[in-house]
Amino acid sequence: MTTMNEDSRIFVAGHRGLVGAAIVRRLQQAGFGNLLLRSRAELDLCDAAAVQAFFAAERPEYVFLAAAKVGGIHANNSYPADFLRDNLQIQTAVIDAAWRNGVRKLQFLGSSCIYPKFAPQPMPEDCLLTGPLEPTNEWYAIAKIAGIKMCQAYRRQYGFDAISLMPTNLYGPGDNFDLANSHVLSALIRKFHEAKASGAAQAVVWGTGTPRREFLHVDDLADACLFLMQGYEDEGIINVGVGEDISIAELAALVQRVVGFEGEIVLDPSKPDGTPRKLLDVSRLHALGWRARIGLEDGIRETYRWYLAHVSEARL
Repeated sequence: MTTMNEDSRIFVAGHRGLVGAAIVRRLQQAGFGNLLLRSRAELDLCDAAAVQAFFAAERPEYVFLAAAKVGGIHANNSYPADFLRDNLQIQTAVIDAAWRNGVRKLQFLGSSCIYPKFAPQPMPEDCLLTGPLEPTNEWYAIAKIAGIKMCQAYRRQYGFDAISLMPTNLYGPGDNFDLANSHVLSALIRKFHEAKASGAAQAVVWGTGTPRREFLHVDDLADACLFLMQGYEDEGIINVGVGEDISIAELAALVQRVVGFEGEIVLDPSKPDGTPRKLLDVSRLHALGWRARIGLEDGIRETYRWYLAHVSEARL
């Protein structure tokens, strides 16, 4: 088993994003101090030549590939070419450069949206490619599936130690709170906060409220990333989640309570719901000895506190 030590040269791709920042926090907490971090201005991960030059010069030993173009239903629907092109370019450049420059191990972060729209619930890893995708995010999902297959292909053909993790829906400090491009939980936090601040009588929530979603705090994901980087070595993908879900209507009521908005929640069924249910089967991860620790309400409270403290700098 390939394991990192405190002096290992570790590249966290996408360290300023929600996931990458959490991975950096977790690595630093664990005593890993030799982190290679580059902003988008310093290294454009869509530029394959620049990525190759970076790897050749810096010679990272381990790579956490957390960089991606991400967004909610509206963003995926509005910018399908961007989501497909940018994610394919990023992961192709990084995975290939890592292999060519002797990286000992790479961890690729996928998404639960890779699974079929009507996958069995909870969704096991082996249901990948067994049915059609959810149309509202298929561009992103196809790019992520390509990344999984690239990791598997490089392992089979070149013996490259690349593993792929499939996180469920994420939230936490540093999230994107843009109402047009964010995911549902962070959008609800901002929507209810602004409704409370303005004294609005109502707040509108997209969809019917019936879809069910699973939510994992990003610090729990980062802990799982370190755990699996040190203790998992297989081409098979592995789900990372909580193993419990909640309806969007229930989530809205929970966020409303945490934020303290006293008005009415109005559901807008004319807006898309997305996949009816997305609950991961995390039995494989549990069997390895890892479980999520941050409860949903506690996590939402922490995220709302972060939002209030950083509203001027949060991605809005």
